[in-house]
Amino acid sequence: MARYKLTIEYDGSRYAGWQMQKGSKSVQGAVIDACKLVFPNEKIELYGAGRTDQGVHALGQVAHLDVNRVKKTQQLMHLLNDNLPSDVVVTEIQQASPKFHARYDAVHRFYLYQISKRPSAFGKKMVWWVKDPLNVETMRQVAKLFTGMKDFKNFAEKSDEDKSTLVEISNIEIVETGDLILIRVSGSHFLWKQVRRMVGVMVETGRGKLSVKEIEGFFKHPSEIVAKLTAPPAGLYLEKVCYEGDEFPGALMPVLRV
Repeated sequence: MARYKLTIEYDGSRYAGWQMQKGSKSVQGAVIDACKLVFPNEKIELYGAGRTDQGVHALGQVAHLDVNRVKKTQQLMHLLNDNLPSDVVVTEIQQASPKFHARYDAVHRFYLYQISKRPSAFGKKMVWWVKDPLNVETMRQVAKLFTGMKDFKNFAEKSDEDKSTLVEISNIEIVETGDLILIRVSGSHFLWKQVRRMVGVMVETGRGKLSVKEIEGFFKHPSEIVAKLTAPPAGLYLEKVCYEGDEFPGALMPVLRV
């Protein structure tokens, strides 16, 4: 049995998300289909570091692949990419320890969100175009309210409410570059749709339609407002998954220039 660590980037526009779902096209399914062509008649097991929603992209999703045969990593990467659709690419493969687990061994995750100040002919499925002017400095002030260990119950989907909704956000960076506003959110783990809802709240505050006091209340009292402000999936990217000893990502850079 061989175990490989795969780093994968994808445009999630055509997919129902990372995770395989009956009757829907998934990124995990596309990678497994490619693996079956490379390793015919063999048992294939593939586990991702985390699920991404329908329409969400990845610059550095990580998965571990279990197969019976050993191949050179570079050869395997070329073979998989030859059999993958053009919007899914394996960017790196490493031989992994049999004990390595893509999800449970991850210690830090980074998400990037791209907001565009103008419409883009090329970036419609890659950014969220916000028509209203945004006060970025106010958004940075709001971002500070999210950092640390907080109860994000109001930012969770109903299906996640039976789990712990306590999440520690390590840092949030907001950078303006040209016509883009880039937001990087980092933490050990996230609830389903949490990052998109945090971005939605920051944008609504940047529009001047939410106060700091109202946002503080989201951590104290039940509210239906947050779910209604969920940012669209198009601008969200799973930027990087880090394991013990990995370097954190460097300066915030746009995925698409507009």
